[in-house]
Amino acid sequence: MSRIAKKPIEVPNGVEFSMNGREVSAKGPRGYLTATLHDAVELTREDNVLTLSPRDQRQSSVAVTGTMRSVVDNIIEGVVNGFEKKMQLVGVGYRAQAQGRQLNLSLGLSHPVNYPVPEGIEVETPTATEIVVRGCDKQKVGQVCAEIRAFRPPEPYKGKGVKYADEQIVRKEAKKK
Repeated sequence: MSRIAKKPIEVPNGVEFSMNGREVSAKGPRGYLTATLHDAVELTREDNVLTLSPRDQRQSSVAVTGTMRSVVDNIIEGVVNGFEKKMQLVGVGYRAQAQGRQLNLSLGLSHPVNYPVPEGIEVETPTATEIVVRGCDKQKVGQVCAEIRAFRPPEPYKGKGVKYADEQIVRKEAKKK
């Protein structure tokens, strides 16, 4: 069995965790999240410790147990601390500005890009070239960042575009005469 699936999940104080059939939900200081467990996974709770195990020993059941364990752990982590991703705009004249539930981007296109921020996500712009995306749902935070990056992905010659703060851009050498 996968090593990550064997690791127990501890439910911290202040988090209400409930199981209703295949549905699991957690409510904490940052919000409320739910997920549906796969049919091949069994969740047991003893006091404040959750353990996941496969229902049978088929390889597909064992493989999905580690994934479901990560999903449940991310739900608990999200309602307690939340998730955050930082992005940077690289390029002359590239700017970002958060206005309410809207993110306004100037990315060197012929038009400004207005991105509506989905529910449950907070977008902040500490400077004109930095974007901070926060939320309790890890998948949603990653999806919003991917959609923002897709407006102008970093190009390999000068590195201009929208990139993650920790992303390394592989540069190509320019043409030689």
